[in-house]
Amino acid sequence: MKQVNLPTRDKPEQVDFLIVGAGPVGLVAAILLGREGWRVTIVEKWPSRYPMPRACTIDHEALRILQAVGTMEEHAGLFEPSRGERGGYQIRNGAGSLLREINWNRPAESGWANTNGFYQPDLEEVLESMAEDLPSVELRRGWSADAVAQDGDGVTLTVTRTIDESHRESLRGSWLIAADGANSVVRDLMGIQSTDSDFEADWLVVDYVPLVDRQWDAFVTQYCDPAQPATAVTSGPGRRRFEFMRRSDCSVEELGRPETAWRLMEPWDVTPENARLERHAVYTFRARWAQDWRSGRVFLAGDAAHLMPPFLGQGLCAGLRDARALTWRLSMVEAGLAGASVLNSYSTERKAHVREIIEEAVAVGEMVCELDPRRAAERDDRMIARLNDPEAATVEPPHPKLGQPSITAAGDENAGRLSVQAQVEVDGVVGLFDDVIGGTWQLIGLDVDPLLNVSAELQTWFLRMGGTVSSLSGDGPIRDVDGAYRAWFEGRGCKVVLSRPDFYIYGTGTPEDVPRLLESLRAALNNSPVYTEAGALS
Repeated sequence: MKQVNLPTRDKPEQVDFLIVGAGPVGLVAAILLGREGWRVTIVEKWPSRYPMPRACTIDHEALRILQAVGTMEEHAGLFEPSRGERGGYQIRNGAGSLLREINWNRPAESGWANTNGFYQPDLEEVLESMAEDLPSVELRRGWSADAVAQDGDGVTLTVTRTIDESHRESLRGSWLIAADGANSVVRDLMGIQSTDSDFEADWLVVDYVPLVDRQWDAFVTQYCDPAQPATAVTSGPGRRRFEFMRRSDCSVEELGRPETAWRLMEPWDVTPENARLERHAVYTFRARWAQDWRSGRVFLAGDAAHLMPPFLGQGLCAGLRDARALTWRLSMVEAGLAGASVLNSYSTERKAHVREIIEEAVAVGEMVCELDPRRAAERDDRMIARLNDPEAATVEPPHPKLGQPSITAAGDENAGRLSVQAQVEVDGVVGLFDDVIGGTWQLIGLDVDPLLNVSAELQTWFLRMGGTVSSLSGDGPIRDVDGAYRAWFEGRGCKVVLSRPDFYIYGTGTPEDVPRLLESLRAALNNSPVYTEAGALS
C-alpha cells in the first residue's frame, strides 16, 4: 500500500464514505448512502461521462436495485424487456440450427422482466443527476486516486488532477468503496492480487442503430460457428449489438477497422444503407476475481472485484449486487444498528455467488469460441440430442445462493436465495411491493400475522432498524393482486419470509418461527463472528 503522512493542520474534513469511480456501481452506492443522509464524496478520473455504450443487458434483480435507488419511477422506459416471441436466449451452430435455449422470459422473482436491454450512457446520465441532487453527495470529476492510507478512524485518499498531476489534494472518509473498474487503481494500491481463469479471447464489439425496423428471433443469439463465432443482442430501445471473435488469421488492428465491422455484419443484412455504426472496439474477454474484497476500511465492488466474459450479460448486474450488499452493511454499522463484524460476510457471500456466475459464463464462452470444426460438430450433436429431451429443452439462467459464511438463518434451505416482489394493492393503490409498502428489512406473511408470537420489545427493535411487517392475502388489506406471492410461498413450503435490504432471504417458516428468526437476526447483526477470507475464525 502506498502510504501518505499528512501534517495535522492539513487534515481534511472527514466525510462518511469515499467512493472511487462514477460508473453505475459507484453512483448507485452513492445514491443509496446519500438518500440515508450520509456524506459521500465520489472521485472520478474522467472529466465527463463516457459517451459510448458498454454494458447493454441488465436483469430483474438489478432493476429492483435501481427501483430502490429511485430510478425506475420515471425512467423505466430506458430498459427494453425480453418478452414474447422475440425474447429469450438462443444458442445456434454455424448452420443456424438451435442448440440450446435459456429461458430469459421466465417469470422473475423481482417483479421486472427477467432480462432487459439498455443504453449505458442514458442510465449513467440519470444516475449522475440523481446523485448530484442529493445535498450530502459530492461528485468530483477529473481527479485520479494516487495513494491510500488507513488508521483506526478512517481512510485518507490522495487524489491528483487527471490533467495535471502536480495538483494534489487529500480526502478523508470513514470508509472507502473502490468501484474504479477492471484496472482498479485502488486495488493495486492496496496490494490486492487477482486470480485469473484460463479463459481469454479477443472480440470485436459493434454497436449500431438500425434505420429499418426488423424482427429478430431472440433477444440474444449466440452463433457457435467455428468459421466465425458471433453474438447478436438487443442493446436497448432502438439499438442493436454484434460481437465477433477474432480468429488467428485476423490481427487486432484489422479487426478494429470499421470496414471489418461492416463485412462481418453483412451476412445478417446489416449494411451502411440500413444501419448507422455507433461504436466498434476490440475487447479481450476474460474472467478473474480479486482474492480479497476488503482491506481494512477499503472495499472493492464491481469490475474492481470481479471480471467476467459477457456471454450471460451479468457483469454490471453483479456490480450492482455488490453495491447493495455493501451499502446496507456499511449504513447499519455507521448508524450503530449493527456491529462492524457484519462487514466480513460481504466478501464471503458475494465472492461465492459471483464465482458461480463467472464459471457459467466461461462455460458458455468456451462453447461459443470453439474453432475446431470436428470438435464443434461433436458439440453440436451432443447439444441437439439434449435439446430433443423434453425434460431438458429449456434451461434456466444461473441464480446462485449466497456464499458462506453469510448473514442468513442456519439450516434453512430457502435462506440465501433471492426473495420475491410482485404487485400488491393497498387502499386502492396498486403497484410493486417496494413502492407501495417498502422497508429495508421485510417480514411478510401469507394469510397469517407474522407478529402473532413476537414480543413488543422485539417488534420495536425490528421496526427501529427499518423493518416493515405485512400480511398478504387474496382479499385482505394488503392484496396479492395476481397470486404471485401465493405461488412463491407455496413453492417454498412456508408461510413467512424475512428478507434483507439486498432482497435475499434471511429465513422462512411459520408464525411460530418468527421470534426465533428475529432473535437470530439480532444476534447476527450485533455479535456475528469475525471471518477471514478463507472462512475460518480469525
